[in-house]
Amino acid sequence: MLIALSVAFAACDVSGTTKKKSDSPKVKRSDNSLNVNKKVIDDEKLSNGERIQWFEKGKGEFLKPGDLAFIDYRVELPDGSVVDGNHLLNKPSFPYLLGFQMQPGWDAALVKLKVGDFAKISIPSQQARGEKGVNGLIPKNADNYLIIRVLKLEKPTRTIDGVKVWLLEENKKNKVRFKEGKTMTIHSMVSSPSNPLYYNSYRDNKPFMFRFEDYGIVPGLKKALTNAKKSDRLYIYVPSEQAYGNKGYLDIVKPNEPLFYNVLVMDVQ
Repeated sequence: MLIALSVAFAACDVSGTTKKKSDSPKVKRSDNSLNVNKKVIDDEKLSNGERIQWFEKGKGEFLKPGDLAFIDYRVELPDGSVVDGNHLLNKPSFPYLLGFQMQPGWDAALVKLKVGDFAKISIPSQQARGEKGVNGLIPKNADNYLIIRVLKLEKPTRTIDGVKVWLLEENKKNKVRFKEGKTMTIHSMVSSPSNPLYYNSYRDNKPFMFRFEDYGIVPGLKKALTNAKKSDRLYIYVPSEQAYGNKGYLDIVKPNEPLFYNVLVMDVQ
């Protein structure tokens, strides 16, 4: 990903206007809900060099790939500046789908956490943004510190043939649903475990339009979007057998990989 998580996943409102990186500047701040002035009660160093320090341990389930966890988080740099976090968007939590490297270095540590855990994850630069950094936000070769509280695991709104759909935002006033005879326009970001964010329609502000009857649409995506409405915002997990299966897709999606779609429905006609 080329920009911070909170900016990337809130890049567009339901009218389709794009926000710039400057909407989330580097600031110094403190969030009471993520106060780390607490005693470390457990400490683990991972084989990739990351370190997890727990301030509180929960009693919920362990996180695993394919889970949607609501988290309260912020990302700090060694100088204490905050470069990302749900509080920068005035949001009490943020939905994070594990298994697709939505943020470099996160998934390896998050599978060690349970619901209710409050921890600090130290991510060496080579596991984070490395030599590239993020222009104007994260310097080159900067270590990252993820302060995170795992609030809950969210069950899918619906499941169809192994395809999991989470309806995160909905305008109930919209009544026209995507079905036979209808055309849908979406903005989307698509990831596989080995190729995070390989497609992002926001980059060039070119939403994707297709008819219900069109061939070539990933079967699981079509099932997930059936009956969706304008302004719906969805996270969609598509297992490999409902995506590209054991053939994969060119050099983009490896054989037997699931897909993650972050979709904003712009219109249904």
